[in-house]
Amino acid sequence: MEKGSEIRSAIEELSMVVKVKTGEDHDAAVHVQHDTAHIPTRPFLSVCNSILQVLDKIGPTMAVLRQDVHQNIQRLEMAHESNPSKYSNFVEMLKKEVNEGNARKGASCCKAFVWLTRSMDFMAALLQRLAKDPRQSMEQAVEESYSIALKPWHGWISSAAFKVALKLVPDDKTFITLLLAKDENLDTLQEEMQALTSLLVPFLEEIHSILGSLGLDRLKAT
Repeated sequence: MEKGSEIRSAIEELSMVVKVKTGEDHDAAVHVQHDTAHIPTRPFLSVCNSILQVLDKIGPTMAVLRQDVHQNIQRLEMAHESNPSKYSNFVEMLKKEVNEGNARKGASCCKAFVWLTRSMDFMAALLQRLAKDPRQSMEQAVEESYSIALKPWHGWISSAAFKVALKLVPDDKTFITLLLAKDENLDTLQEEMQALTSLLVPFLEEIHSILGSLGLDRLKAT
């Protein structure tokens, strides 16, 4: 991937998801019920992979989270490949596990999906902060985003590990330089971060609504 094109790639992938969804005859409201909900599987996983590329820019601090995201993507890809036509809609995969009573057991797809969503919540919160003020302290922005999106669901071991990792966060100039594409300046990067979050936040709100209707929104780390 070309240097600095991660955010642009994420915008493109997310635009495809929105296009797929708006092309359907279904309720586009945030408070959507799971029986009418549709999360297109392949485009969703592509979005997650693009967000993963942005996460990589934060460096070794995010190594544990990155590994978690990667494993969850792999698990969901394998489940999708087991029956691509049936599981072209992620919600079908989630409903199957809920109906069979397996949603909270072992390495379930429901757990993988919930934690993927929370990882994207973290990235959305971080990018929103950086879009407002790209020159703010990266350590503070990462810590605040973690506190909102992930800390409520983590046990003390994960929280303690994160505190240690926080010391390795790059400074704001280094991080912004890593995100900048060859042909771009800080203003255009800010615009791209705003464009990405304006697509990502409503999409995540809809996913959380679906998770809530399935009783999956309160899953914690074991």
